[in-house]
Amino acid sequence: MNITIDTHTHTLASGHAYSTIREMAEAAKRRNLQMLAITDHAPSLPGAFHEFYFHNLRVIPRDYYGIPILFGVELNIMNTLGEIDMPQPLLKQMDIIIASIHGPCFGEGFDKITFTNKNYTMKDYTNAYVGAMKNPNIHIIGHPDDSRYLPDYEVLVRTAKETGTLLEVNNSSLAPTSFREHTRENILTMLDLCKQYETVVTTGSDAHVESAVGNFDNIKDVFAYCNFPEELVITTDVKKLKAFLG
Repeated sequence: MNITIDTHTHTLASGHAYSTIREMAEAAKRRNLQMLAITDHAPSLPGAFHEFYFHNLRVIPRDYYGIPILFGVELNIMNTLGEIDMPQPLLKQMDIIIASIHGPCFGEGFDKITFTNKNYTMKDYTNAYVGAMKNPNIHIIGHPDDSRYLPDYEVLVRTAKETGTLLEVNNSSLAPTSFREHTRENILTMLDLCKQYETVVTTGSDAHVESAVGNFDNIKDVFAYCNFPEELVITTDVKKLKAFLG
């Protein structure tokens, strides 16, 4: 499967990433990508830039080294209602929007040692994702693969189909060094249900440094293992992604 688009990457503006926009674009060119999305963390995550940074994304060129660039954000899902940490008018100005659960931003009771929120259940995390997917400005649910914030995958996949939201397969999550838990098992469960419901997925490197841009080795391994159909992967065709984003 030829994946030509990376829909999830981070620059210095995320606070815990290490490369500039230009360096990320150069890496995309080396990887022969046809499109790159830069989706820096929203302000609620410790270390991320102020909201003003995202207000000013309109001044940045949308093409570097011949690579079309989408500029957006990885929002934080804040609670069991699926509320997020940016105003809707600002989201409408962006090219692409991911919403993810990050433990430090979600509800109360975050444990800095285990990176868990012990006050919440599978039903709570499922409700949070469902609430986010009902937001028409959100395009992608990011890394729904961590057992510490585990959703009901059948509800997740069915709702993604109903709302036209992309579910992410995250290369960083699947790495042997990942801090997320039981990700391969969880993603295989999600992908089996995506085949059943014909729910479309996207692919993100979740690169926090330029050397990781466009690295889909772990994703391709999982796709091959479960024989996932190419027609349900939006990132094999720029025209498909453009049409989805409108």
